Amino acid sequence: MKTIANIIWFVLSGVWLGIAYLIAGLLACLTIIGIPFGIQSFKLAGYVMWPFGRTLAESSGHRFSKGVMNVIWIIVGGIWLAITHVLLGALLCLTIIGIPFGIKNFSMAKLALFPFDYAVVDRDVDPAPAESGPVLTD
Repeated sequence: MKTIANIIWFVLSGVWLGIAYLIAGLLACLTIIGIPFGIQSFKLAGYVMWPFGRTLAESSGHRFSKGVMNVIWIIVGGIWLAITHVLLGALLCLTIIGIPFGIKNFSMAKLALFPFDYAVVDRDVDPAPAESGPVLTD
């Protein structure tokens, strides 16, 4: 079932969101300082193209450093990616078939704003609590 959902997602919004994240990652990687932001963007590109069957887990790291990186991310481009998620979610919710995909887009807006707080893990694999923290379901 998740394969069918992923294919429908990819056609409806995954390809456009993936392209947006890839462009953001390439632009971020133009400078040495932007490479950590580019890596996060590439991680998110894979997730937004094929999200079903995966979930988010709290990433390891110091909260202060993740917070600083998230603030810089929001200022540089995260707000625009989050707005894209909200707009696509609203468009998808106009149809009955698109409502679950619109809701998924709304939940991804949070991820677009705070990418350093989350790690993408397979839903079938149980992450070690010491490694990645508690699993957050959407």
